[in-house]
Amino acid sequence: MTFPSAFLRIVPGLILALGGTLARAETPISAGIQVQDDKGRTVLLAAPARRAVTLAPHATELVYAAGAGDRLIATIRGSDYPPAARQLPVIGDGTQPDAERVAAVRPDLLIAWQPAAAEPLVRVMDKLQVPVFFSDPLTLDAIPGAVERMGELFGTQAQARPAAQALRARLDALASRYAGRRPVRVFIQAGLDPIYTLNDTSIVSDALRLCGGVNVFGQAPVVAPQVTLESVLAARPEAVLAGVARPEDTRQNLAAWQVLGLPAARQGHVYGVDADALYRPGPRLIDAAESICADLDRLR
Repeated sequence: MTFPSAFLRIVPGLILALGGTLARAETPISAGIQVQDDKGRTVLLAAPARRAVTLAPHATELVYAAGAGDRLIATIRGSDYPPAARQLPVIGDGTQPDAERVAAVRPDLLIAWQPAAAEPLVRVMDKLQVPVFFSDPLTLDAIPGAVERMGELFGTQAQARPAAQALRARLDALASRYAGRRPVRVFIQAGLDPIYTLNDTSIVSDALRLCGGVNVFGQAPVVAPQVTLESVLAARPEAVLAGVARPEDTRQNLAAWQVLGLPAARQGHVYGVDADALYRPGPRLIDAAESICADLDRLR
């Protein structure tokens, strides 16, 4: 088995982020809206955005969750949720957005993810005086706040605030329900041929923690390390969690781990969650967390 497509879209950004620098876009001094992005920059807008471009699928989902989907004029390949996003013009992919095509649609806001990937485009936006907002929620708790900030950028607070409150309520309910449950040792499978996993700095591991799960490779020194079969077996996970594109992928995963001799697989404890929901730091990750929590509780 190879990487899920959603995970493949994440890896280049993780790699690029290691050595990238952050260009700072100039914005009008008279800006009336001030919102801090996830890189600690204060982004200024003269008025709520009306013609925005997103450079990451999760950012597209956050904009729609904030009630501002009709303010998007373009996005990148892979922004396919909600279904309305599939109708947006595509200006390249997340690692190499086409600056000329972005400039041609005349945006008044650019929502990016990883600075290194967006840096060439940011330089163009700087010259055009188009504000750039970096969105990179690192924890589940940061997702409702991300929705609220989108509401501030687009002037849709009336829709964004209740949506964020509903997400917080769901997170609070999970935290309350699963607090004190027996810890379950889990291997997060980010790839099987070769075997990759994620460490505790990933937002996926944060979702696992909420459910009382323990990432068996949580202390790995890099975000997405390649590991050996021997090290997975030695870690003695009670369950395997993987992002999958189709329900049948989970059955194939289970069969593969049974052949590889993992005791948890022999007991049927190999779980699959929609890869896009699992790997994108957007509202659907809370759906994924609810599914993970239920799976781990059945195991208990």
